[in-house]
Amino acid sequence: MLVVAEHEQLPVAEARAGEPDAWDILLKRYQLPLYVYVFELVHHEQASLDIVQETFINAARHIGGLREDGKFGSWLFGIAHQKCIQHWRRRRPEELPIDAEDEAYVESDAGPEEMLIRKEQEEQFMKLLERLALPHRAVLLLHFVEDFSIEEIARITETQAGTVKSRLHYAKRALRKLLEDKR
Repeated sequence: MLVVAEHEQLPVAEARAGEPDAWDILLKRYQLPLYVYVFELVHHEQASLDIVQETFINAARHIGGLREDGKFGSWLFGIAHQKCIQHWRRRRPEELPIDAEDEAYVESDAGPEEMLIRKEQEEQFMKLLERLALPHRAVLLLHFVEDFSIEEIARITETQAGTVKSRLHYAKRALRKLLEDKR
């Protein structure tokens, strides 16, 4: 899984100046992590692709408002997060999420039996994660999958750090209960 680190040097200033090569670098760097995050929230391939595209369009339009170039990643994820919320609000009831076949990468030295067990465990975990409320699912994904700090998640979700900590706590508790109930 790709992890988005805030400390790496990115051509944000160049992108702000309108240089297409800088936007290409930023797109290549963030496209996949954004897609994975968005897909885990909306569970629909085409909607996820659309949201990622809209996120980059909005970023290009509003990059002048970004105060700290080093916070580009969390700023971009914040835009994507808001787009996901908008998607949920306007989604009609007949548009149910579709589970896509997931071709997860597994280390090549794992035997077929190990690969099958790992795939089954992953699928079970994702199904449990889907049962959590969107705010809880979002903080778990941002913290444990994308490796954002509490403060960065607060900026992304436009909430207070205390709210993020609370959601993380209750999300872990809910996930633990779902795991216990499953056993």
